[in-house]
This record gives sequence, structure tokens and C-alpha cells, in this order.
Amino acid sequence: MSTIEVNALDKESGSTLTLGGSGTAVTLHASATSSGFDSGLASVQVFTSSGTWTRPTGITKVIMEVQGGGGSGSESGSSTQSQAGSGGGYAKKLLNVSSISTSTITVGSGGAASSSGAGAAGGTSSWADGTNTISCVGGKSGSTTVSTDVTGGAATGGDINIIGATGGGGSVGGNYSHGSMFGFGSGPGWAAETHYPDAVGYGGGGAGGFNVNSGAGGAGIIIVWEYK
Repeated sequence: MSTIEVNALDKESGSTLTLGGSGTAVTLHASATSSGFDSGLASVQVFTSSGTWTRPTGITKVIMEVQGGGGSGSESGSSTQSQAGSGGGYAKKLLNVSSISTSTITVGSGGAASSSGAGAAGGTSSWADGTNTISCVGGKSGSTTVSTDVTGGAATGGDINIIGATGGGGSVGGNYSHGSMFGFGSGPGWAAETHYPDAVGYGGGGAGGFNVNSGAGGAGIIIVWEYK
């Protein structure tokens, strides 16, 4: 009979535990520093406003998702030069937080709707723990003078960094905005409306407006998946 020795702790008694089988014995020694076999996803923290992330007891790693805010569209007062806001950048990062106790969380706001002229840019969302910074710039605002697409916000510091979706520009029907990882951009409305559509969810851009208010951008969000 062979013996396989595993350096682990018996949670119940703290002593050596032997699991026997037909032909093989597994011996667990009470010499490990682990508190047992508990591991994997333990909790999730979701930030829809700025604050401080505090590492829960026993958490050693996190996967964070950072989404910047979306820009709002412009209101041109005409039918030729309205532009939608673009989406905020997105980043995803696996991080060992064994030596990190807190991190500053900044959640970018969505660009406010415009009643006249250019829209407003979305705010930057970020994780900053003193050693690591993951930053996602907000989407750009729609312009009243440019009919081409407006580029999305950049993302840096993640294992995955994705630039925000573009905002469309031009005449009625072209002032749409694409979505983000956590939301949907808004398409053009109709001239009879008093407010063109806002982005839905988080990080998308708002539609451009013609003779009515433009659509607002979606606010950012940060999700922290916590693992033992």
C-alpha cells in the first residue's frame, strides 16, 4: 500500500487526519498555516458612487471591473450637426491584495444632458490603492460642429483594457451612441420630443438632440469580486 501525504489542516481537531482507501492512504498533517480548504469567490462589492474599498478578512485576491461614465450628446438647434456622446472606457484586473488593506474608489458621473450646444464628458472611474491604479476615462461629449464619430474613453492599468464605444454624428438618424460593457447607448429620438433618450445602464453615451435636449450619459460603476 502506498501513502500520499498532504500538508493540510484538519479543521475540526487540528490533528493529523488519515483518509484510507483500498490500496492508498492519504495523510493530512496539522502543520499547515491554512485555515482549511475554503477558497474561491467569497463576496462582491459594487460601487455606484465614490468611496473606499476595504479588504474583508480572509480575502487574498480580487477581480475588479472598472467602467467610466458616458458622455452626453450635443443639442444643435438644427438638423445637420448633432452628435452623440461616446462610452466610457472599461478595464478588468486580477490583483493580489494580501498586502493591501484599502483602496480609493472613484466612480465617474455620466455627462449631463444639454439643452443648447455641446454635451458634457463622462467622468473617470478608477481604483487606486497606492501601488496599483486602474483608470477608465469617461466618454467624450458630443459637439455641434463635428459630424464624424467621437471616440470613446481610454482605459489603462487592467489585464484587459477596452476603449469606450464611439458616438455617432450627423443628421437625424445618425446621432446614435453605442453602449458599454454594463449599459446601452441611446439612439436618436424624434423632433416632437422634449428630450432625446438617455443612456441605459452604466457607461453608455447619450444621443444627440435636434431642437430638443440631448440624451445624458450613463454613470460609471466599479465591481470588485473578492476571493479567498
